[in-house]
This record gives sequence, structure tokens and C-alpha cells, in this order.
Amino acid sequence: MKQHSDSGSITKNLWLNTAIMTKRLDNSLGDIHGIGSTEYMVLFTLIKAPSHTLRRVDIADALARSVSGITRLLQPMEKNGLVTKDSNERGAKVSLIKLTAAGEELFNNACVTFDAQSQTMLKNLDKENADKLLNLLRMI
Repeated sequence: MKQHSDSGSITKNLWLNTAIMTKRLDNSLGDIHGIGSTEYMVLFTLIKAPSHTLRRVDIADALARSVSGITRLLQPMEKNGLVTKDSNERGAKVSLIKLTAAGEELFNNACVTFDAQSQTMLKNLDKENADKLLNLLRMI
């Protein structure tokens, strides 16, 4: 079997560890708050935005997702009252998505779960190694 280059090994390990972390976050957030990690990241993106409002395309860009994937993700979030949509005659990509008060409340509650699960997953990293890891990830 052919061995990966160092870059290939790093990429494979990053992918696998990201998948494991995402699964753990999905399980925790889903069990307690009824959302997954991607919905959490949509709420996080909206809470940072001016007036808690963004275009679908901007959400997709911020989360490295397709606009159609974000559209599918937003439909149940809108149905559950976490976000609202202002239609735009130019199309769905430019329609505005706004975080609701219920979405903000859910996000604030989910932050506690997200942080607790993150601390559990990263418990073996001290402050110095955590800073090094963050700096290395920023280089990618």
C-alpha cells in the first residue's frame, strides 16, 4: 500500500479528527438543543453579523458551504423560528436571513454545551499547545 506524503498524512488526520469532533458536537448539541454543529455555526455567523442579518450567499461563504446546502439547512431553522427570511426578487441567494430572538436564545444556551464539549475534547492540550495549534491552523 502506498504511503501518504507528510502533507497527505496531515490532511487525512485533520479530516478524520474534524469528523470525530463534528460527530461529538452534533450528538451533544442535538441531544440538548435539537440542532447540529452546522446549524450552530449558522447561528454563530448570524450573531456576529450587523443587525444579525446576512445574505444566504454570505452565510455559505462564511461556512465554506454551497448556497443550495445552506438553503436546505435554513428551511427547518426558519420553520422552527430560529431565523426569518426576507425574500428578494433577485433570487434566493440574495434573500436576507435574520436571526430571531428565539434563535439568539438557543445559540446562547448552545454555547454552554459547545464550550463544555470542546473542553472535553481538547482536555489534553495545555494553553501553550492550544495557542500553537491555533497558530498552525491559521497558517493553512
